[in-house]
Amino acid sequence: MDQAGVLRKIKRDNKDIYAINPPVKRKKRNSDVRVIAVTSGKGGVGKTNIAANLAYILSKWGKRVLLLDADAGLANVDVILGITPQHNMSHILHGEKTLSEVIIHGPGGMKILPAASGIQEMTELSRGHKLTLIEELDDLNENLDFMFVDTGAGIAGNVMYFNMLAKEIIVVVSPEPTSLTDGYALIKILHQGYGAKRFMILVNMANNSGEAVNVYKRLSKTANDFLNVSIEYIGYVPCDTSVQKSVRQQSLLSEIFPSSKAGRQFFLIAEKLCMKQVEESEKGMMKFFGNVFVDRND
Repeated sequence: MDQAGVLRKIKRDNKDIYAINPPVKRKKRNSDVRVIAVTSGKGGVGKTNIAANLAYILSKWGKRVLLLDADAGLANVDVILGITPQHNMSHILHGEKTLSEVIIHGPGGMKILPAASGIQEMTELSRGHKLTLIEELDDLNENLDFMFVDTGAGIAGNVMYFNMLAKEIIVVVSPEPTSLTDGYALIKILHQGYGAKRFMILVNMANNSGEAVNVYKRLSKTANDFLNVSIEYIGYVPCDTSVQKSVRQQSLLSEIFPSSKAGRQFFLIAEKLCMKQVEESEKGMMKFFGNVFVDRND
């Protein structure tokens, strides 16, 4: 019997426990949103394209998704999607607009918070700007399932800040040695300087799955040798001319070339993210049942 089946049987067999200690039903709040940072130590590895495609797929699957362009001074999401937003994050941070006024609708029904482009002060947010953004995100009235945070590349303060806003971190690397080196440096700083302990690795622009797994193993071995972190392989996106075609057309690969080699991998990665949500939920249920049994025996 699968784990979900076991949980259902436990629930049926222990109705009296539920009568005394029913599970708390509460309204979904922003703290329940799965906030996933998509980041990289090196630019040019395709993280913005990856974040946008995953947001699109999950939106098409009925999830409520917000894509936050967190490369605050060098916006890219709007370029990839071929949209021209009237307002952006800078208007929020200067108190000119609220978050709900700036958010726009994108492909598949996803929502997008655009960043500013070419504004130098946005490349290193002040403490006041960060507090304003946190307050606006906390006050967001929309119920969301996922928020993808497309960070800038590298190890600048903004990159660290937006990574630490997230509950989960996907580090995008390519097979290039410089990408691996910079990806490891990012993980090291996030761990040693900010306490991050869990990372997911996505390998982009790999020739095949074997190469992608080897890239992951090299990075994982180095991290295991020198850092006390958990590194999980979430998947890969292969080299595919369809990717370049979709970028030139300013459309998402998953929308116009869903059956391409890269498109199929995007769907597999999105599926893994959904499965992780189910696994975490089941772990929470098991913990709940364990506590119920302990309380009853006491």
